[in-house]
Amino acid sequence: MRVGEGMATSHAALGFRIHTGWAAMVAVRGPVEAPLVLDRRRVELAESQMSAAVYHAAAKLSPSQAAKLVEETREDATKRARAAMAEVIAELAKQGHEVVAAGIVLGGGRLPEDLPSILASHAYIHSAEGELFREALRLAGEGCKLAVVGVPGSSIYERAAEGLGRSVAEVQDTIKQLGRAVGRPWAQDQKESALAASLALACGRGARPASRSATRGDHGGRTKPVRRSTR
Repeated sequence: MRVGEGMATSHAALGFRIHTGWAAMVAVRGPVEAPLVLDRRRVELAESQMSAAVYHAAAKLSPSQAAKLVEETREDATKRARAAMAEVIAELAKQGHEVVAAGIVLGGGRLPEDLPSILASHAYIHSAEGELFREALRLAGEGCKLAVVGVPGSSIYERAAEGLGRSVAEVQDTIKQLGRAVGRPWAQDQKESALAASLALACGRGARPASRSATRGDHGGRTKPVRRSTR
C-alpha cells in the first residue's frame, strides 16, 4: 500500500522485520528528523510456510541432503527478496524517491558454526530459519546496490536514538506520530521496520554502492550489526 506521495527527488530506505518465510517492509524517506512513510507491505520469501521451515525439514535428512536443501532455500529466498526490492525501488523511483539503503531488524543470540549442531537443537532450528531469511535480504540488498544496515531488535529504540542523535523518548514519539499519520496496520512489525529504515537512511546516504553488508550469515546462521556499509 502506498502511503506517502511526492514528485521531488529524495532519498529513501527500506526496513525489514523477518518472520519465517516472509518479512514486513516499510519504506521511508527523509529527512531522518521527520521521516515520511512511503510504502508498507508484506514480502514473501518462500513458496509456502512448509518450504520456509527448511531447517525443520533438513533435520530429517542426511548431512549432505540437509546442506543442499538449506542452500537451495537460501538461493530461492534471495531471488524472491531481490525481485521484491527491485519492484519497490522501481515504484518509488517513479514517485521521485531514490532508494539508497536497507535496514534489517536482527534476531538475538548466536548460532553454532556448523549445520549439524544447529539441527541438533530445536531452539537453534527456529533461530536459523529466521537468520536464513535475514541473510537473503542482505544479499538482495547488496544485489540492488544498497547500503545494508543491521540493527538488533532487542535494543532497536536505543540504537535508533544513538544513530539519529535523539533521545529514546523522541524516537518513540516519532514512531507514534508516523503511526497516526498512516493508520493501521502499525504494530511491532511496522514500527521496527520503520526504525530500521530510518537508521539505514541516516547511515547509508552517500555509502552506495555497498561493497560488503552490515550483516553476515553462515548456514543461515549468524548475523552481525554494523552501523554503516562502506564502499
